[in-house]
Amino acid sequence: ARMSKKEDSRGKKGSHQTELYAEVPSTCLPIVYSPEYNITFMGLEKLHPFDAGKWGKVIHFLKGEQFINDEVIVLAREASEADLLVVHTARYLNRLKWSLVVATITEIPPLLFLPNFLVQRKVLKPLRTQTGGTIMAGKLAMDRGWAINVGGGFHHCSSDKGGGFCAYADITLAIKFLFERVEGVARATIIDLDAHQGNGHERDFLEDRRVYIMDVYNRHIYPGDGYAKRAIKRKVELDWGTEDMEYLQKVELHSEGALNEVRPDIIIYNAGTDILDGDPLGGLAISPQGIIKRDEIIFRAARRRGIPILMVTSGGYQKKTARIIADSILNLHRQGLIELIYNALVRDLMVVWTEIDSG
Repeated sequence: ARMSKKEDSRGKKGSHQTELYAEVPSTCLPIVYSPEYNITFMGLEKLHPFDAGKWGKVIHFLKGEQFINDEVIVLAREASEADLLVVHTARYLNRLKWSLVVATITEIPPLLFLPNFLVQRKVLKPLRTQTGGTIMAGKLAMDRGWAINVGGGFHHCSSDKGGGFCAYADITLAIKFLFERVEGVARATIIDLDAHQGNGHERDFLEDRRVYIMDVYNRHIYPGDGYAKRAIKRKVELDWGTEDMEYLQKVELHSEGALNEVRPDIIIYNAGTDILDGDPLGGLAISPQGIIKRDEIIFRAARRRGIPILMVTSGGYQKKTARIIADSILNLHRQGLIELIYNALVRDLMVVWTEIDSG
């Protein structure tokens, strides 16, 4: 496994102290989750078409299949204010102290009428915990070769602006933490396959040549952010009702093309399931089997090249979404693309072998 730039949690000189890069026992799988992810609040969460308990349901299904238990899950920690300030402006974080702002970002209007301490505890804390989970999974992916945050993927949020249910820029944060704290991470590729354009990370990395962005999305829906599109190196715009065959061909062609064009040190895979047929916001028509195949294509492309991959679950607005995410993770294991035994020696040998092979 790669060494962090510093053995303590500080990273480079001048980096703040963080809990998010603490050592994880080798008995744990690089699957990050906390019961704190789930938003349950007097039924208010049901006013957004999002299944606000989907993250817990994914874990429930994986436990039911005897794939994981509580002992092997990495427990996500909440991102602290100092963690968030690595990317976010203090002004933006202060604006989240207004219930109106949070109601607008999360698209849950009744939050407007609630005192902010409740909004912080019941809505923003779960989102901060998912954000911490993504940052933790970034380091885990470098250590283990792969990692999955069962939440996260808030790809509409940038350093100074939230929207579309995204209050914290977890993808940007995970990448910035890696650049600052982990030896040998100089280039990252974001493969964003949520149905919506990932305008948050695109705005954050607009001027950053170290980050290559591939984005496949429905061209007709939110956010339609023309300014952010300038950051996309590989842009695949889809039409209403795109189906499996065309979709999977494009995903395979362009993910291969992207990784052949620039070989990154890590892939951040935003695996939104709102591409599912019938999703009220996505407008595409991909089957459950199509989603499972899509995830397999991306993991196969990463693992074949020996590139660490971090997956986040992002958007997905139907009740059946959680089962599909769980089935996809089970399939990745069946296909030999995620292993359940951590062996650092084997991984180091593979890296050496890849270098000999390509040299």
